[in-house]
Amino acid sequence: MRALLCLLTLASLTVAADPKPRVRAGAFAMNVTPEQFPISVNGGFSDIQAKSVNDPLHARCLVLDDGTTKLALVVVDSCMLPRELIDRAKELAHEKTGIPAGHVLISATHTHTAPTSTGVFQSEPNAKYVAWLPGKIADGIAKAHANLAPAELGWGVADEPGQVFNRRWWIKPGVENRDPFGGTTDLVRMNPGVQNPALIASAGPTDPAVSILAARSPDGRPTALFGNYSLHYVGGSPALSADYFGVFSDTVGGKVNGGPAFVGGLFNGTSGDVNNINFREAAVPYKPGERIRLVADAVTTAAKKAYDQAKFTGDLTLAVAEAEVELRVRKPTAAELKRAELILAAIDSRALKGADEVYTRETTLIAKYPDTVKLKLQAMRVGGLGIVGIPCEVFTEIGLEIKRRSPLPQTFVVSLANGYNGYLPTPQQHRWGGYETWRARSSYLEVTASDAITKAVMELLAKVAK
Repeated sequence: MRALLCLLTLASLTVAADPKPRVRAGAFAMNVTPEQFPISVNGGFSDIQAKSVNDPLHARCLVLDDGTTKLALVVVDSCMLPRELIDRAKELAHEKTGIPAGHVLISATHTHTAPTSTGVFQSEPNAKYVAWLPGKIADGIAKAHANLAPAELGWGVADEPGQVFNRRWWIKPGVENRDPFGGTTDLVRMNPGVQNPALIASAGPTDPAVSILAARSPDGRPTALFGNYSLHYVGGSPALSADYFGVFSDTVGGKVNGGPAFVGGLFNGTSGDVNNINFREAAVPYKPGERIRLVADAVTTAAKKAYDQAKFTGDLTLAVAEAEVELRVRKPTAAELKRAELILAAIDSRALKGADEVYTRETTLIAKYPDTVKLKLQAMRVGGLGIVGIPCEVFTEIGLEIKRRSPLPQTFVVSLANGYNGYLPTPQQHRWGGYETWRARSSYLEVTASDAITKAVMELLAKVAK
């Protein structure tokens, strides 16, 4: 009897001493390059029809499991993705993996050389591609889920300030600064031209941080690294391209000595007012694709520094929280709508020319929007790392405020996540005016939207930080 009691005691001690289930990670890069051409490409006032591919487009997926909670992080080589498309992808992924739809973050990189998935300016989505894409994204999540294996996760941050410049500039008094609605009250100008003598100073900050979340096997072999950098697209390819986001993803594995199955990805941070052009200096004549490669190399170098400083662990907790906020739509007045309709009536069936004509059409389309829209916001915790998803092109100062106020040791913000609701300037930036504030499908939320979103995001971070 004593021997039996001893055995039972030892068995119970063994059970009690069992470690917490090790976190698991799985990653996969699903090719989402369209199969039919030509296809519309958005990102400019005029539509572009791509006829070829410079480099393939992907949905890069990372699935994590702490034994209790599963979540998925996905970044798609697209300019922007509408909420309906993303919600459908999440539903399909849930059917394939069991991961709750609310535990999946799907964002667009914002490459300006990807198929149109939501209508902006003169580009309208290809219905077949929009119907096909959710299934491919879900398949990518399912393959990442199938690749789940014991892992250690690490996170870190390093700066790369040389590639980010605020693109909104104060203009000297007396210099005319027109908007496309006939006004001249804007105080700042977006992309004002290099070495423009009318420039005073940038109208906002930049965020040089390259934040990373990395996974490696228990023996120390890197398996995935997803970064976050607050830089708009770079551009320069006449064909479909994943831009510098794709080059980063394809080359960061080599920086950290990842194996052949390694998966890299790069989320767009808060870059709504940032690009890669230093308007104080003369333009540099880059060869095709050269600037993309230079930017990607700089960002992967910073990611390697962050990786080397990261502390990895297989014992951590995952958490997810999401919420909807309902915001007003900035709609045109009756007089503004009548003006737009008269201008359009005088134009025949030709393509619209210039910002004035393009924005008259946008005015008529925004007039048909509902008075309010609902946005999905999300916060995730991976150990001591916070990840925030906002469905807008978020201004840098908003992201910096969220990082500063976050209750977690490190946090980064993913723009264009879980939908597309246009630019997100601060109320002050709205007062200063400029392209990002001009009412259109690319910018239509109420002037105080950033205040409401920041408040909701901070509440979500507080929930996941508990």
